[in-house]
Amino acid sequence: MSTLKSKLSRDQQRTICSQLGSVKLNLLYKATVHGFTGAAFHQRCDNRSPTVSVGYNASGYVFGGYTSQSFSQSGHYVSDSRAFLFSFTGGKLKKYPVISAHHAVRMIGNSGPYFGDSLVLVDGSKPVTYSKTGAQYNFNAAEMHGNDLNLTECEVYQMEGELSKPWRTIIWESGNKKKLIESIQSYKPTVSSVSQARVLLIGQVGAGKSSFFNSINSVFKGHVTWQAFSGCSSTSLTTQFRTYSLKAGREGKPLPIILCDTMGLEDSKGAGIDIEDISSILKGHMPDRYQFNPAAPLHDDAHGYRKSPGIKDKIHCVAYVIDACKVSIMPTKLEEKLEAIHRKANLLGIPQLVLLTKVDEACPSVKRDLRNIYWSGYIKEIMLEVSAKVGVPLSCIVPVKNYSEELELDLNCDILLLSAVIQMLRFVDNYFDELSDQLSSVELKN
Repeated sequence: MSTLKSKLSRDQQRTICSQLGSVKLNLLYKATVHGFTGAAFHQRCDNRSPTVSVGYNASGYVFGGYTSQSFSQSGHYVSDSRAFLFSFTGGKLKKYPVISAHHAVRMIGNSGPYFGDSLVLVDGSKPVTYSKTGAQYNFNAAEMHGNDLNLTECEVYQMEGELSKPWRTIIWESGNKKKLIESIQSYKPTVSSVSQARVLLIGQVGAGKSSFFNSINSVFKGHVTWQAFSGCSSTSLTTQFRTYSLKAGREGKPLPIILCDTMGLEDSKGAGIDIEDISSILKGHMPDRYQFNPAAPLHDDAHGYRKSPGIKDKIHCVAYVIDACKVSIMPTKLEEKLEAIHRKANLLGIPQLVLLTKVDEACPSVKRDLRNIYWSGYIKEIMLEVSAKVGVPLSCIVPVKNYSEELELDLNCDILLLSAVIQMLRFVDNYFDELSDQLSSVELKN
């Protein structure tokens, strides 16, 4: 049996997948192959969900609808608050959300996909479209299909990777934010000589290292604030090694965590932070405000160099900061640098996790509502790709959204950010537990 060939372009498929948080589209029905009949449509598409139905006309318009409900031939309306109609205009997807969710989809036997009483593809088992803007969906007919109601093709795809339940659980409530804040504030390292856990942020230029610190700082300040210099640039805006201590509020006590910011990684040789400088940071040799020089890593005769760093000076957890939008186009040289850092951290017994930033820019369904983050198969697929590239398990990858353009705090954003800090502290505990197995209590106190 030959494989059905999709008429949707790869860019169009990618756009639909990202909008719905799915991984791929599986073509179920193609009218030019199976027939422009309701019987052919229902034979291949009934009891399959969620689906995207697409119509094509000779005028070049591409349009259709999405429903999370399975098709049938019951003759009844089916409720679907997630349903919408769409059209591709200038390569961009325009959506027309359902207005009356209780009548979002109608199950008619002698027609193809039937969206309320507003849009029908393969109407009456003919290669035509029925179109009427009204109670269920509002749209501009000329904009959607150019008023050309004759179909040259109709396709129905099943969405694969859109999840029926979230693959991680998280409580999106203010009470949970309060608990997370209290857990962070009350945290105490298990090693008596260490009062603050040190977490090193490593990532490509523009991935959001400094923005992550600013975002965490904002949560504890109670308003959006900027302390670490961040922004959009092709070269690193961070040129010094900085150790940032967080405070619980404006006049509050220092929190038990220090975020260490570095110059950004770059794929070209002699640019960005040097791998040897990262090694010096991990071992606790590098002083705060050290000025990076990509051409010459830190030497032991440099001002402020710690020749005999204590446990409190060393890095207790590494967080790789990776832009979700750039995972698939990560340069090979950058992957090699990350692999080299990964090996060095492993040799030192330092736990590592990934902060996946800009998830809202990578997936429109997450941009629309951050609470969709763990419903999105598309985001999970990106995280699986990160896992393979960086060499960390999926459980060590935490998605976050940094504050960038906002003026006020957002509860859902705060909960993701605080959850990431909690994971860091758990990894720090793993580091200290490993030390306890290797060193005597006397050595730990020294």
